[in-house]
Amino acid sequence: MKIRFLGGARTVTGSCFYLSREKNKILVDCGMYQGPGADEINRRKFEFEPSDIDCLFLTHSHLDHVGLVPRLVKEGFKGKIITTSAAADIVELILYDSAHIQESDTEWYNRKALRAGLELKKPIYIRRDVDMVLPLFNRKHYGKIETLCKGLRYRFVDAGHILGSSTLEIWYKDGPGEKKMVFSGDIGKKDNPIVNDPVFVEETDYLTIESTYGNRNHKSRKDSIDELVDVIKETFKKGGNVIIPSFALGRTQDLLFILNKLVKEDRLFRINVYIDSPLAEGITRVYNAHQEYFDEEAKELFNIESRDALRIHFTRRMEDSIALNRIKREAIIIASSGMCEGGRVQHHLKHNLWRKESSIIFVGFQARGTLGRQIVDGAKIVEVLGEKIVVRAGIHTLGGFSAHADQEELLNWISKFRNSPEIFIVHGEEKVSLEFQSLIDERFKYKTHVPSRGEEFEI
Repeated sequence: MKIRFLGGARTVTGSCFYLSREKNKILVDCGMYQGPGADEINRRKFEFEPSDIDCLFLTHSHLDHVGLVPRLVKEGFKGKIITTSAAADIVELILYDSAHIQESDTEWYNRKALRAGLELKKPIYIRRDVDMVLPLFNRKHYGKIETLCKGLRYRFVDAGHILGSSTLEIWYKDGPGEKKMVFSGDIGKKDNPIVNDPVFVEETDYLTIESTYGNRNHKSRKDSIDELVDVIKETFKKGGNVIIPSFALGRTQDLLFILNKLVKEDRLFRINVYIDSPLAEGITRVYNAHQEYFDEEAKELFNIESRDALRIHFTRRMEDSIALNRIKREAIIIASSGMCEGGRVQHHLKHNLWRKESSIIFVGFQARGTLGRQIVDGAKIVEVLGEKIVVRAGIHTLGGFSAHADQEELLNWISKFRNSPEIFIVHGEEKVSLEFQSLIDERFKYKTHVPSRGEEFEI
């Protein structure tokens, strides 16, 4: 078996791993790159022939793991797409939303290009291409070993990251014996809201592990919740709004869960929360439809139809979103995108960043080069929607709400192996992955690699 690292190598986004064994050709994830130069990178020719791929495994449904699947199908892939049932339902929403954004952005770009005499663009894929993806889904449950083909078996176990997220185990014949490769997917931290804790894998020959937070530890969830309460109360007292840039998938649902619980515990009084993302509303309803994935606390508390504690308002139409900008005080607005690189959150930043009475709360990872990262790093003036905006609002980063395991949790996850796997460190900024490699070398003495993009290994 050979493995080639085609994405998520020395970077946080665009995960894609290519396995080849005799006639078998397998992909694990096919993600979209996000950040500077993303459009050019996402349009690059695949380093394999899509029609040759027998199977695509999806570890979970974030765009940086699934975003190029429609392009893969458009260019000839006809194999199985294997993932969990909840992940498949969410991927459908994520991909249609991605296609819609590409269609809209391309139309906007081409209007300007036409006037300037520049070459026109086509979207990477459109909604009709997503239609072709859906019949290929094979939905699986956690914990059951399945046969893919002769000499190759696999199993999903709960990664505890978001609804339906998985760690993937693959067993394959290697000469007279059998070997095993594990793909961690994105590993959740203990006590993430809604979902169960990550499942530990106890044995493997090879491990591909994410390293998003491989160089630091999160604040505790309790400290982050305490800070969230303090920021909301102080902002409302000053007469401002709380803006939370949040990914439509995972973080928004976690925040609703936490805010609802805080109101029920009388730590916050009946508050108005505006979810300014049609995608987030759709995903929240998928969450509610898949309560078989919930932990026990979430089963008791999480129900979006129950409005007895939290006043939740979903804004579906653009005019409803624009109307939110007329609200000057005591509103919590949760809007995507989580890194502020597009979406409706930019309009809310434009109307609130310059107001010293308002607060911006970041609850997720901000990749290098994004608008969110500029704000978190302390920029005094940023460009939003083509306009220079001074940053006067309070800026808060609540690391305890991250859905990713931190450094110590990742090391603890690795410590559960009873043998000594060879480890490939991926899905982290280069400096972070290299620091994490040093820690693993020091603590476990395992053989480790931080692959570069395109690098191939025999396993």
